[in-house]
Amino acid sequence: MRFDVLTLFPEIFSGYLGQSLLHKAIQRELVSIHTHQLRDWTEPPHHRVDDRPYGGGPGMILMAEPVVAAVEAVQAQVNPVGQVILLTPQGERLSQPLLEELALAPRYLLLCGRYEGFDQRVIDVLQPREISIGDYILNGGEVGAMVLIDALVRLIPGVLGDEQSNLQDSFSRANRLLEYPQYTRPRSFRGWDVPEILLSGNHGEIERWRAAESHRRTLERRRDLL
Repeated sequence: MRFDVLTLFPEIFSGYLGQSLLHKAIQRELVSIHTHQLRDWTEPPHHRVDDRPYGGGPGMILMAEPVVAAVEAVQAQVNPVGQVILLTPQGERLSQPLLEELALAPRYLLLCGRYEGFDQRVIDVLQPREISIGDYILNGGEVGAMVLIDALVRLIPGVLGDEQSNLQDSFSRANRLLEYPQYTRPRSFRGWDVPEILLSGNHGEIERWRAAESHRRTLERRRDLL
C-alpha cells in the first residue's frame, strides 16, 4: 500500500516513520509513505499558500490553486492515481469497518489542512473522501493522517507478527465487541491475581471465559455495540 501525504509540515512525519511496526513494514516494502510539501506548488519568492477569506472572518484559508495542482501532480507520479482523503472534523467518522473497507485499495493521497481549512473549491474539484478521527479540532490534519496510516498498516497482510491479532482486536469484523482482559507475569501484583482459569490449560474454558469477559466489558463500556 502506498500513502502520499500532502502537507505544509512534512517534517512532522520524520520521527513517526522511523518507529516500530511501521518502520519494519516500510523496510520490507509492504508499505511506502511519501510526504510532499504543498509550498512546492506555489509561486516564488513568497510561496504563499493561504489568503484571507472572502466575506471576512478570522484566520486564513488554504488557496485552491496550489493545493489542486499539488494533488494532481502527485497523482500523476505513479499508477493507480489513488483516492484523495481529506482529514477534516466534518468528515465521516473513522471506524474499524471503514478501515477494513479502505484496506482493499493500494494507494491513498492524504490531504492535511491547516489554519481555517481549504477553499471549498479544493473539495469541489478533487472530490476527496472526507474522514474525521473524532469530534474535536486539531491544529492540522497531520495527526489525523498518522492515525489513519497507523490503523490501515495493521490490516496489511504480513505487517503483524501474528495475523490473528487483527481478528481479536476490539471493533474488528470478526469481533465487534471490546477485547477481553489480558494478563502476563507475574501471577500476582499488588494484591491483584491472574484469573485462575487462564492458568488451567483448559483452552475450551479459557475461550468461553474470554467471550464472556468481552461481552461483559462491552455491556459496561459500549452498550451501543451490542
